[in-house]
Formats: sequence, C-alpha cells, structure tokens
Amino acid sequence: MNIDLTGRTALVTGSTQGIGLAIAAGLARSGARVAVNGRTADRVESAVAELRLTGADAHGVTADVATAEGVDRLLNELPAVDILVNNLGIFGAVPAREITDAQWRTYFEVNVLAAARLIRTYLPGMIDRGWGRALQIASDSAIVIPEEMIHYGVSKTALLALSRGFAKDAAGTGVTVNSVIAGPTHTAGVEDFVYQLVDPALPWDQAQREFMRAHRPQSLIQRLIEPEEIANMVVYLSSPFASATTGGALRVDGGYVDSILP
Repeated sequence: MNIDLTGRTALVTGSTQGIGLAIAAGLARSGARVAVNGRTADRVESAVAELRLTGADAHGVTADVATAEGVDRLLNELPAVDILVNNLGIFGAVPAREITDAQWRTYFEVNVLAAARLIRTYLPGMIDRGWGRALQIASDSAIVIPEEMIHYGVSKTALLALSRGFAKDAAGTGVTVNSVIAGPTHTAGVEDFVYQLVDPALPWDQAQREFMRAHRPQSLIQRLIEPEEIANMVVYLSSPFASATTGGALRVDGGYVDSILP
C-alpha cells in the first residue's frame, strides 16, 4: 500500500521518544510535514535532528500541551494541522487504594483533558477544509483495567469515549476521529515499568517474558509490541485509505485470549 501524505501537516504530541517518535517518523516517511512536540527544548531539538537525518520534513514545537498555556503557545507556532495524533500520556504503578486525589487529577489532565483541548482547538479548521484526522493513542488498559494502575486505565477508557464523541461531532465533514488501542509496547519507560513488577536482576529478555506471563497473560503474541507496529496503524488511519473508518477503536494490542473486544 503506497500511502502518500505529501502536503499534509501532522502534529504528534509527546513525540521526542518511544511510540510518539516512531509515529512521527512513519508519518514523515509518507511525506507529511511533522511537528515534534515535547516539554523540553533539548529533547525536541534532538528528536527533530534524528528525523531530519532520514530526510524528514520535521520541526519542533516545545510546549506543555497538558496546560491551556502550552496549547496557546502551540497554536501560535502551529495554527493549523491536518493530522493530530494525541500520543502524550503518563503511566505508573500505584496500589489501587493508594492512588491520591492529586494523582487522579494529574492523570486526567495529562491523558484526557490535553487530548480534548487539542481536538477542540484543531477540529474546526479541519472541518472548514473538509479533511482531517484526529487520532488518540489509547491502551488495552482501557478495557482490561490493570489493578496496579487503575488511574491510568480509567484515563485511557475516557479516551475511547472522547474519540467516539468527537467522531459524531465531525460526522459528514470529511474528518475522521479514531483511537488506537495499543498493547504493552517496548519503550525505555516500559522497561523501567517492567522492572518495577518483576525481579530487577533478571536479564531483559527473561524479564519481559516474566512480565507478560504474570501481568499480561491475555496477549496472543506473548511479547511486547514494537513502537513501529503502533506507528504503522497510525499512518494507515491518517491516510485517504482510511476515509470510511471513524469513531473506531483499532487494536494493535497483540491479540487477546477470549477477547472481550470486537
């Protein structure tokens, strides 16, 4: 499938590393002009430089999009986008009864409200132009809520509802709104998370297998997903080939044993 996004501008939040950086690279390979976003100028500049080494049309926007002020700054530098990928998210393991009110608020503000604010900001322009894509990177934790991070799971469930609602708002406009349900993915942050839950003395390959066995036994592929595998789905959903897919939650989760998902 030859996906050509030439002439399209894409914004990927939280894209200085991991899944976000892989998505930015995938969109750039398909011809999109990509805006890399993060809170720290040095990391944004480093990610942009890495992408440009591959010939990508990439530039950076340093802004904390989990705040209204950060989105205002982003809008000043990037007044319009054709493809919005809400990838920004935080996660961490906390015993269920120890999650504080402050942690609940932080997870909602970063994982949900930031996405809602950015869709609200860029959707009108997409509708006016008659074309656009708004994509939220959700998680299998939205459906199979992990007991060690209920606050994260709830925030990702909210993203599914957010996408479905805005898809209805954009009905018939040429703009699609979807979620990608990502399974446990191999990033530096996830390596740290895995070692919170399994013996830190284990070699990585063994630690990964033990984590999947003990904490994600529903996976059919029985391994962590690579960021590029998430990016492939995002690039497809960003393309004209996905024009009839909206309001959906597309799975890149490794499959499920006795799945409760469609």
